[in-house]
Parts: sequence; structure tokens; C-alpha cells
Amino acid sequence: MTRKTGNLVPELWRCDAGSASVAVLHIPGALDRRRTFDIDVTLIVRVPVEGDEPWHELAVELDGQQQWRRRIPSHSPGQTDGLDYHCRIELETGRALRIRATAGAGGSRMQQLCIEAREAL
Repeated sequence: MTRKTGNLVPELWRCDAGSASVAVLHIPGALDRRRTFDIDVTLIVRVPVEGDEPWHELAVELDGQQQWRRRIPSHSPGQTDGLDYHCRIELETGRALRIRATAGAGGSRMQQLCIEAREAL
């Protein structure tokens, strides 16, 4: 974290796992203040032109506890489809956070799995 003319610059943490099926983002604790983060997890898959009922899924854990899981049919043959998850979390002074996203696909091909955490000031 840096300071500019007395104002805090919001923290931005990002993990882009590319086409991998697992992404993990660690946000270290801040000893001087509590923080609030907007968490976004995005999965993008490439859908084949022809396929037998392709699907994709995304699961999100915060500090080892599953928060969300969804599996849906992949649409838009020949293009991309995806899943998004959003939440807001408050971190008390000193508390770190571990975000883990796991993705899967059947028939579709994973293109990008990304976790982003933006501090809300």
C-alpha cells in the first residue's frame, strides 16, 4: 500500500491463472486498519461449434470455506461463455484472506480463470 498526498491508494490484488483449473489469491493482513474488498471471480470457456451438451462450472472458497458453486450448460457455440461470482468482504485489522477458485468443463475448453480483489475506500 502506498500513500499519495495523505490519501490511501486502494489495494488491488489479482491472480490470472490463464486456462488452469485452479486459481489462488492471498491477501495479507494489514496491521494498521480494517479493510473492505470487492471480490470478483471470472471463468471464461471456449464453446465448441459442435458438441454433446458442453458444460462449465466454478466454485469459490474463502479461507477454506465454500461460498458458492455453480455448474451450467455452455452456450454460444463457436464463441465464449462464462460464470462470474461477486462478493464483498470486510477484513478486521490483521486478518489475511485466502481466495481459491476451482473450475471445470466438459466439452468446452477453459480459456481464463481470474480472481480480483479491489479495496473499497
